[in-house]
Amino acid sequence: MAATGDLDQHTDHGDWSSAGFATRAIHAGQDPDAATGAVVTPIYQVSTYKQDGVGGLRGGYEYSRSGNPTRAALEEALRSAEGGGAGFAFSSGLAAEDTLLRAVLRPGDHVVMANDAYGGTYRLIARVFGPWGVEHTAVDLSDAEAVLAAIRPGQTKVIWLETPTNPLLGVADVAALAAHAAAAGAVLVVDNTFATPYLQQPITLGADVVVHSTTKYIGGHSDVVGGALVVADGAQLPVGLDGPTGTTALADAVAFHQNASGAVAGPFDSWLTLRGLKTLAVRMDRHCANAAAVAAFLEARDDVPQVIYPGLDSHAGHEVAARQMSGFGGMVSFRAGGAERADRICARTKVFTLAESLGGVESLIELPARMTHGSVVGTDLEVPDDLVRLSVGIEDEADLLADLAQALA
Repeated sequence: MAATGDLDQHTDHGDWSSAGFATRAIHAGQDPDAATGAVVTPIYQVSTYKQDGVGGLRGGYEYSRSGNPTRAALEEALRSAEGGGAGFAFSSGLAAEDTLLRAVLRPGDHVVMANDAYGGTYRLIARVFGPWGVEHTAVDLSDAEAVLAAIRPGQTKVIWLETPTNPLLGVADVAALAAHAAAAGAVLVVDNTFATPYLQQPITLGADVVVHSTTKYIGGHSDVVGGALVVADGAQLPVGLDGPTGTTALADAVAFHQNASGAVAGPFDSWLTLRGLKTLAVRMDRHCANAAAVAAFLEARDDVPQVIYPGLDSHAGHEVAARQMSGFGGMVSFRAGGAERADRICARTKVFTLAESLGGVESLIELPARMTHGSVVGTDLEVPDDLVRLSVGIEDEADLLADLAQALA
């Protein structure tokens, strides 16, 4: 993620493409305010804009659903962070997912997705798009051949993957699945929420579009809800589909649907998310270090039957994760050996707070089967009832380990 050192003309042209990740996260799309010199992007808390004559728009702004300067800064920063061609900011991660799916799917289409996907994604695809006529198949995305077998020629329009997955932290080979998607004329979507663009950049591996719940690591402080899409430069709609603007460009279709549906990120939420993105690199370094220590601590205990963390040699996807990620993230899951014991562990922690969500500076603990993944109970995506998910924060390592030790005792 280091910079190349070639920063010529950045301040003149706003081109930070040759800079390192942390530099781009702080500067891309966020030039000092032209009117005042403010070094932080202002919050343009405005709904409409004066026109200089009919159609005479200043900077292209007419109404804040269609465009807002604070949101535009965030969208450019996210685009740069992921190395994509266009960025789009939404009011939540699921709003981003819904907009994308409406742009690329029609009744009768088919989606291949993970058999341990986030419960909200499953609910959206199965229970919202299902009655609309969209079918889906859930498979182990770490098995590229199983994905290939699940593809229905001419019908599969989307391969939707998370890597690592939520909450079982499965790892998929993005490049291998990108090849399968391209051969099928389908769009490869990667939910990069757990890894973040600091640790993994799926577009460079062949993904067509990246999804984020910016509520999580990008926002980073548990104080804002948001979502994002970053579309690869030149990405196209599924084979045979024309977009609402008359082109086959995926970015054009997403832009149309973002404006038509209107679930956009507000100015203040955009500003908070921008603030979080600036410190993503340093926070993720600490998240990764603490999570690795927690995973090693848990794996050394005889009373923890299984620890799931991509950074452990025991993880089935460790080799792939090491190849396509620069770090293994801040999420750790483990089996407690029984649902009642899992419940007791969650009730006893003091540093780890019992709460849903993840990716904030504070450490969280939860039981997916009864909390975040309750919507998949009774389906092929049901998770074990003794699975405990940890979002490891940036507190002192010793305090985190001591808290888990007393909770497990």
